[in-house]
Amino acid sequence: MNVVDLFCGCGGFSKGFCQAGFHISYGIDNWKDAAITYKHNFSDAAVDNKDIADICGNDILKATGLEADDIDVIIGGPPCQGFSVSGKRMLEDPRNRLYKSFVDIVADLRPSVFVMENVPGLIRLFDGKVKNEVIHDFSELGYNVQMKLLTADRFGVPQQRQRVFFVGINQEKIKNTKEFAFPEETHGDGTDKPHITCKDAISDLDFIPDDRVIGECMEYQIPPQSEYQSLMRKNSTKVLNHSVTLHTEKTKNIIAMVPDGGNYKDLPKELWGIRKVNIAWTRMNSNKPCFTIDTGHNHHFHYKENRVPTVRESARIQSFPDDFEFIGIKTSQLRQVGNAVPPLLAQAIAEQVKETIKRG
Repeated sequence: MNVVDLFCGCGGFSKGFCQAGFHISYGIDNWKDAAITYKHNFSDAAVDNKDIADICGNDILKATGLEADDIDVIIGGPPCQGFSVSGKRMLEDPRNRLYKSFVDIVADLRPSVFVMENVPGLIRLFDGKVKNEVIHDFSELGYNVQMKLLTADRFGVPQQRQRVFFVGINQEKIKNTKEFAFPEETHGDGTDKPHITCKDAISDLDFIPDDRVIGECMEYQIPPQSEYQSLMRKNSTKVLNHSVTLHTEKTKNIIAMVPDGGNYKDLPKELWGIRKVNIAWTRMNSNKPCFTIDTGHNHHFHYKENRVPTVRESARIQSFPDDFEFIGIKTSQLRQVGNAVPPLLAQAIAEQVKETIKRG
């Protein structure tokens, strides 16, 4: 089953669908570094590094060599910064051309299913009017649309990250299923499995000292310490993207004052104002899932080491397997990781999409 990924980034959404057995046919993103990483990891896919507003469904078919009926699923997360419904329908607002392009491509290719991901705030934006417009716009195309807010750590991702997903079923192609059934939660309270903690995720990567750069690729030094680590290392023989960030001695001394799971409030009050953001000096809690991984602002620290997480550690927190390699300078790699959909969360949705299509 073929997947088209719009606003693909480095490929977290696609990786989850790939792990569920889908074929990734096409990705597009206007950020060059992300597109390069995407192509590196999905070598069979056609990849465009351009503005989505400059393409249409036929361009995707030409790039992939597929017919419209061959496209089973379209996925993506259009930016929502311009969403406004004051006096206009969302599709008519020129600031929403990226979202409009997503809708237009779905209209052109008519996949069996589309999955649109976005930030949780979209649900509340303009008192829910944006959410209602999204459902309306796709319903007008003949899709039965379901929406749900999902939390990544409830699906085996060692991170407390929330995302809202809209899933639409093409009622002409899938006649045996009216509504999409979102995946059941697998980890945490009320399930058979505990949350995956930060220590579960990255304790086998703790072998790098915080005072020297070893390199981007190296041998594993510690055997897997958890089932999750074994899963992440399944198809990998080396650690990639695992170069540490070198901090000044002053910075390392301040980090050292913050205990496992602590934050700036654990520092002497005279140090509270050194960084003017409330998330500064926050350590991971080794016994809990991580807070949401950011895009590399150097405010969050390893639960034990006196440094920020490496790209590979951040990728583990996001549930990228170790054989997924990030391309570009380190700051770009961290941003790519932070902007991605966690692959294991995407996989949980993809498994349900696969069953929906099979039943159709």
